[in-house]
Amino acid sequence: MSLAPLILVADDDQVARELLAEALGREGYRVRVAASGEECLRMAEAEVFDLALVDLRMPGLDGLAVLKGLAPIQPDLPVVILTAFASIETAIEAVNAGACDYLSKPFRMEEIKVVVRRTLESRRLVRENLQYRQDLQARFGVEALTGQARQMVEIYKLVARVAALDTTVLIEGETGTGKELAARAIHHASARASRPFVVVDCTALPEALFESEVFGHERGSFTGAVSARRGLFETSTGGTCFLDEIGELTAPLQAKLLRVLQEHTIRRVGGNEAIPVDVRVVAATNHDLRKLVADGGFRDDLYYRLAVVTITMPPLRERSMDIPLLARHFLDKLAHASGRATKRISPEALSLLTAYHWPGNVRELEHVLERAVALSSSDVVLPDDLPAQVRREPEHAPRLPAAEMTLEDVKRWYVTKVLEDMGGNKLRAAEVLGIDRRTLYRILDRQATEEEG
Repeated sequence: MSLAPLILVADDDQVARELLAEALGREGYRVRVAASGEECLRMAEAEVFDLALVDLRMPGLDGLAVLKGLAPIQPDLPVVILTAFASIETAIEAVNAGACDYLSKPFRMEEIKVVVRRTLESRRLVRENLQYRQDLQARFGVEALTGQARQMVEIYKLVARVAALDTTVLIEGETGTGKELAARAIHHASARASRPFVVVDCTALPEALFESEVFGHERGSFTGAVSARRGLFETSTGGTCFLDEIGELTAPLQAKLLRVLQEHTIRRVGGNEAIPVDVRVVAATNHDLRKLVADGGFRDDLYYRLAVVTITMPPLRERSMDIPLLARHFLDKLAHASGRATKRISPEALSLLTAYHWPGNVRELEHVLERAVALSSSDVVLPDDLPAQVRREPEHAPRLPAAEMTLEDVKRWYVTKVLEDMGGNKLRAAEVLGIDRRTLYRILDRQATEEEG
C-alpha cells in the first residue's frame, strides 16, 4: 500500500500552521510543519516531500528565498506561495521565481484543498508521463532493435529516415524477426510519438468481428450492439495503427481497408457517416505479398498502397554474428524484470546458440534464454540449461516410425511433435513451424475432424 502524499507547511504564524496542518490531515495527507524558512530548508534536506506550502513574508529567509533554496535540494518539488499581502506584483514575482501557484490569506479552506489536490495530481501525471516515455524509449526506441550485422544497420538507417515521413510502411519478415518492434520504433521516432500506437492482429479477429473492432459500430447495428463504439482506427487517431499479418485479410476486408487508405475516412458498421481519421498505417506480414498478388490472393492496388516503403527484417540465421549481443540483451532484460543479478553465458552454450538455425528467430532465442535462466542452478547458463533442439542431441533428434508414412502422415506427426515439445503452447509451436497461428489452428482442426471421423 502506497503512503499518502507528504506536504511541508512553512509559516511563522503558529495559528496558520496548525490550521493548515489540521485541514490537510483531515484530507488524508501526511503533514510536516516548519516555523521559519531556515527550518523549512533543513526539513527538505532530511525528507522527500510531494508539495510545499510556503508563506511569503517570514523573518530571516522569506518565501522567495526558500523557493530558491528548495530548487537544488528537491528540484521537482512543487511550491505554493501563501501571503496576506496579495498583489499582482507579488504574484508575478512568486510565479517567476518558480512557484506553481499563489494563494492569499485569510485562507479559504476549500480553495486550499482544491489547489493541493490539483497540484499533487499534476505532479503525479508529470512523473508518470516521464516514466512512460522512458519506458517506451527503452522498450521500443530504435536502440531496442538490437544488432550490429550489416542488415540491421541498414534497417536502423531506414527506420530513422521513414519515421520523419508520414507514409505507409510494409514490414516483411519471418515470424519472430521483430516486425512489431520495428513498427514501434518508427512510431516512437516520429512526430506521432505522443499519440496512440494501436495493434490490430489480423489473425486473431474472426472476419465477422473484424469490421466492428477496427471500424467501430453504431448502436443497434447488430444483436448486442447496445451502444455506439469507436473502432481501433478511431482510437489510434493522431497516432499509428499497426496491422499485423496483413496477408491474412479476406478480399472484402482488403477492399474496405483500401478505401480507408484512399479516403482517410471510416464508416462504422451500421452507420452512413464518413468519419475522418488521421492515422499512419504500418503493416507487417510473414508472407510474400508479391507472390500473393500474383496468385490472386491479395489486391495489387492495396499492396502498392501499403508498400510505399518496404522494410525486410532478416532471419536470425542470416545474422548469427548478432546472437552474442542479443543473448546479453535478453539476459539483462530478464535480470531487470526479476530484480536479480544478470546471469553470464558459458562459451560452450554461446557456441550452441550461434550454431543453431533458429526457425523461430529472435523471439525463439528470447524464449530459449528465458527457459535457461529459469532452469539454471548457477549464475552461468550452461549447455545443459538449453533445450534439446539447441543442443542437437542425437537421442532427441526427430525419428519417424519404422512403418511407411504418407506425406500427410509425416506432416501430422511433425506438427503434433512440435506442439508436444512446446508444452502445448500453440504460439510457440507456430513460430517453430514457421507458420502463423491461424494456419496452425486450421491444421489442428482438420486433424481433430479426421480423428473423429
